[in-house]
Amino acid sequence: MKRHSAPSSSYYVEYCNCCHYAITSLFHHFVQKIIVAPSILAADFSRLADEIRHVEKAGADWIHCDIMDGHFVDNISFGPAIVDLVRKNTKLPLDVHLMIEHADHYVPRFIKAGAHSITVHVEREAKHNVGKTLSAIRDAGCRPGLTLNPATSFESVQPFLDKIDILLVMTVHPGFGGQSFRPEMMEKVKSARDWKTKTGAKLDIEVDGGINADTARLSIQNGANVLVAGTSIFHSKDYAEAIRELRGIK
Repeated sequence: MKRHSAPSSSYYVEYCNCCHYAITSLFHHFVQKIIVAPSILAADFSRLADEIRHVEKAGADWIHCDIMDGHFVDNISFGPAIVDLVRKNTKLPLDVHLMIEHADHYVPRFIKAGAHSITVHVEREAKHNVGKTLSAIRDAGCRPGLTLNPATSFESVQPFLDKIDILLVMTVHPGFGGQSFRPEMMEKVKSARDWKTKTGAKLDIEVDGGINADTARLSIQNGANVLVAGTSIFHSKDYAEAIRELRGIK
């Protein structure tokens, strides 16, 4: 009778590591709170105050404000005055995404307007000292975050991961709403999730661009816990139902 040799100790180590990773990923998926942040860029600005109150009542967790200057991205949105208006109409945290050049110069204005978190871009075209800008946001009592454009690698943010509370992965090219979701961006989300699991860091992994019920599910499966959605909420007939669907609740 032929005897089979027992698996080596290295086999058991590798097997246990794989099991640990799988269990940790499942645990992360089932216990994490999914945060829904409606982007007011898709709201009806002729009745913005009502729109904000309606999404808050519908179950939104944050309000997402996209700030564009016409230079870093080819579009212009709004500035601190609108953020201040939003602040006066909700108690929800304001998640401010600065798609602008020289963010360090404008950060104090958005903090004064009521931002709870501010994400800035890591790309060279943003024309600011990333480390100093993040420190300025933190020192002012605001949550700092970094944003990755689709063409920017995850490695670009690695030197700053221990300095941020939020990593925003753009799943479309920034600047315009209503674009199609780019599933290949999930590799960055997974990389962020793996780093978060390995280090035990309390990092919010945020996705923005083409987020609907289907792409939200895919994003959550890969490790995202913050969903920025504009069109799928503000262009729906029922904001509460749209938010529930993003969370995966029927």
